[in-house]
Amino acid sequence: MADLFSQDAPPWRPLADRMRPHTLDEVVGQCHLLDPGRPLRRALEAGHLHSMLFWGPPGTGKTTLARLIADSVNARFLTLSAVLSGVKEVREAVDEAKRIAAEEGRPTLLFVDEVHRFNKAQQDAFLPHVEAGVIALVGATTENPSFALNNALLSRLRTYVLKPLDAQALVSLLRRALDDHERGLGERGLSASDAALLRLAHAADGDARRALNMLEMAADLAEHGVIDDAVLEQVAEQAPRRFDHGGDYFYDQISVLHKSLRGSDPDAALYWLTRMLDGGADPEYIARRLVRVASEDIGNADPRALGLILDAWDAYQRLGRPEGELALAQATLYLALAPKSNAVYMAFKAAMKDAREHGSLEVPMHLRNAPTRLMKQLDYSKGYRYAHDEPEAFAAGEVYLPDALQGRQYYQPVERGLEIKLREKLDRLRQLNAKARPQQRDSS
Repeated sequence: MADLFSQDAPPWRPLADRMRPHTLDEVVGQCHLLDPGRPLRRALEAGHLHSMLFWGPPGTGKTTLARLIADSVNARFLTLSAVLSGVKEVREAVDEAKRIAAEEGRPTLLFVDEVHRFNKAQQDAFLPHVEAGVIALVGATTENPSFALNNALLSRLRTYVLKPLDAQALVSLLRRALDDHERGLGERGLSASDAALLRLAHAADGDARRALNMLEMAADLAEHGVIDDAVLEQVAEQAPRRFDHGGDYFYDQISVLHKSLRGSDPDAALYWLTRMLDGGADPEYIARRLVRVASEDIGNADPRALGLILDAWDAYQRLGRPEGELALAQATLYLALAPKSNAVYMAFKAAMKDAREHGSLEVPMHLRNAPTRLMKQLDYSKGYRYAHDEPEAFAAGEVYLPDALQGRQYYQPVERGLEIKLREKLDRLRQLNAKARPQQRDSS
């Protein structure tokens, strides 16, 4: 537990740390929170301290804003890392806050980085002290708080969503760092075109810390004080895109890939496929989702889709990366342009609902297997009509569902793709059934 920017800071500090904003006016981006009249800006200007949660990707200013908030209300700034701290450290922080209030008359802002890493017991330890106003808790998380935090704690925090910084905001930050003689690189006399800084900004992918780290690397590599294309090739090209494995970015991107396929947009589908592959997603996970699309959103409108994605998956397993990724791209484009039908998906859900809600319904007697004499004596299979002996190989009027589910029609083909033909056939079969069943009732 320590004050941020303590006097014990090392003599050499990274550029990203030196350029951390000291005032709200130095903050770039987050206009939706910090522009005049916005709720967080009003609270800071009014000196109103409250417990809050900053949710956003790395390098968007969560720690910086917490420090500025503490400064704005003359609060003591204490920090905890959820990676290294437990209930014991929480209690020590609370005791320190009580001491500061008694001796100095100042409030305490307790900043908890990666608060989502605290378990339930550790999160619950904050509750009485937040409610009593002993501390103002400011948590920072890159994870969706709906899943990462207890509802009891989340309900006591005001959530602010921080967005990735856009390229122009990052260019402004990089230019300031190049020109700043006191905290930045100004004394080194470096030069960089706006186009070069824009390239760094794009490579930073919304992360101010990453942008400044790359600028510092570029400054060290620059010959004759010029940050040119040769330098940028070494610094920016290998910068990974923002992605996670199992978090919001991952599920958001797999979701938009699926929705792009369902929406028959091959360009968007291909873009999101490449974004995920470039970010390090498991290609076999993507292949599994493509199989799901083939059944859920295309189904019998084009049954070839399922076989094609399975072939693409097999090709990937045989070839690996990067060659096998092209087979996934081929399948993705085919799925996007295939005729769409969710009839199989809807029929499966409806049938599963009945299977779960109606218990263990008995198989009708005439449809039961009768391999023994006793079973035949008990009328197992009695009256069963062998379809191949019937006109058109269809036993019109025969029933196969349990008695309690007679009349159910789960599968409703759509007027697209092959299902046009399937619908025509199904309509004819249902008409034959409807015509034959009254005759059966009359004869019985």
